[in-house]
Amino acid sequence: MASTSTTETEQATEESTEPESALETARRQLQHAADHLDIDPNIVERLKHPKSVHEVTVPIERDDGGVDVFTGYRAQHDSVRGPHKGGLRYHPEVTRDECVGLGMWMTWKCAVMDLPFGGAKGGISVNPKELSEREKEQLTRRFTEEIRDVIGPTVDIPAPDMGTDPQTMAWLMDAYSMQEGETIPGVVTGKPPVVGGSKGRDSAPGRSVAIIAREAIDYYDMEIQQTSVGIQGYGSVGANAARLLDEWGANVVALSDVNGGIYDTNGLDTHSIPTHHEEPEAVMTHDAPQTVSNEELLELDVDVLIPAAIGNVLTDGNASAVQADIIVEGANGPTTTTASEIFAERGIPVIPDILANAGGVTVSYFEWLQDINRRAWSLERVNDELETEMLTAWNDVREEFESRDVTWRDAAYIVALSRVAEAHDARGLWP
Repeated sequence: MASTSTTETEQATEESTEPESALETARRQLQHAADHLDIDPNIVERLKHPKSVHEVTVPIERDDGGVDVFTGYRAQHDSVRGPHKGGLRYHPEVTRDECVGLGMWMTWKCAVMDLPFGGAKGGISVNPKELSEREKEQLTRRFTEEIRDVIGPTVDIPAPDMGTDPQTMAWLMDAYSMQEGETIPGVVTGKPPVVGGSKGRDSAPGRSVAIIAREAIDYYDMEIQQTSVGIQGYGSVGANAARLLDEWGANVVALSDVNGGIYDTNGLDTHSIPTHHEEPEAVMTHDAPQTVSNEELLELDVDVLIPAAIGNVLTDGNASAVQADIIVEGANGPTTTTASEIFAERGIPVIPDILANAGGVTVSYFEWLQDINRRAWSLERVNDELETEMLTAWNDVREEFESRDVTWRDAAYIVALSRVAEAHDARGLWP
C-alpha cells in the first residue's frame, strides 16, 4: 500500500490480545459504514466477500541448484467500477485472508478517490531478503505466468507493495508482454519510467500523506510551522511525507526504522537522514539527542503522529497512552478496531489510510492513463494532478464528517461505500 511503499520498514509489535486480521478489520469497517447508510443489505453482504481468490504454487530453482516451492495469491475483491487494482507484496506472512482484506481496502481506496478501479491485492509468502536478485526475478516471472490469465490492463493491474519495487514490476510487465507477443506496459503500474512508469509514482503515497496531514492541521486550526510530527517508519511513505512536511515548515521531531527511532524536540533535518531506499536501516546512525523504540515513538507528545510502517501498531494495548492530537495513517491498517474506538472516545481524530495514503493508487491511475495513451506526463503535472485529486477527496470526506457527526474513518467509508453501492445498484445482479 501503500499502496504503499516498495520498501516498507517492519518491526515487531506486542499485542495485549491476538491482533485481528486485515479481513476481520475490513469487514467490521464495511458494516460500520453501512449502518450509517440506506443501502440494500444484499449489496453489503456481497461486498463482504471477494469476487475471486487465485492461489498458485511458484517453484523456482535456487542458486545452489535446489528447488523451492512458494505459495502465491491474487485476491480480486470487486470490479463494479472498473478493473481490479492493488499491490503485490513479497513477505513471509502473506496469507489468503490478508490478501482478501487488503483487496477490500483497495476497493474503498479507489472509490474514495473516485478512480475507475476496483480492489485487489496479491503476494507470495516468501522472505525477499533471502533471495538473490536472480532468484527474485525468476520468482516474479514464474508467478506472472501462473496468474497471467487473471491480470491485464483492463482486468487486474498489480503494483509494488511491501518487498517489491519498480524492478519487480518491470520483470512482471516483461514476462506478461513476452507471453502476449506485444509490449503491454499497462498491465502493471509502479514501473521504472524508462519502460512506461510514471514520474512521481514512488513518492506519491508519502506525498499524499503529507497533503492530508497539512489539511488536517489546518482544519483543526493549528499552524504548520508550530506543529510537531512523529513518524514511525522511514521507508517510501514515511520518508517522503517527512521531507515534504519539513519543507512546508512542520517540526519533524521523531523518525524510526526497523531498528528503532531518534527524537529531537528541536526538529530533525530529514534531508540529511537517508531513506530506507537510499541506505537501508540508517535512521539510528544519525546523531540525535534521544533514541526511542518503535513502541515508544507512538506514545511521544507530538501534535501529529504518522504510523507509516506496518499494520496493527496502534492497539488496545497502547491507544490510551498515545499523546498525539491528530493521527494520520500512512501505513495500511495501522489502527485496530478497538484502538479506533478508544481514540474516538478520547476525541483524537484519526485520518484513515484509505484517504491519506491513496496517492499511490492515484498516481498509478495516472500511469495507467499514460500507458494506454502512450503519452508521458511531466513530474510537475503529476504532482499538480495529485494535489487536485487529494484535495477533492479530502473535501468529499470532510463534508460527510461534518454533516453526519461521525469519525473520519466512517466518513471516508461512507463516501466510498456510497459510490460502490450505487454502481452495484445500477448494474444489478447477473442471474
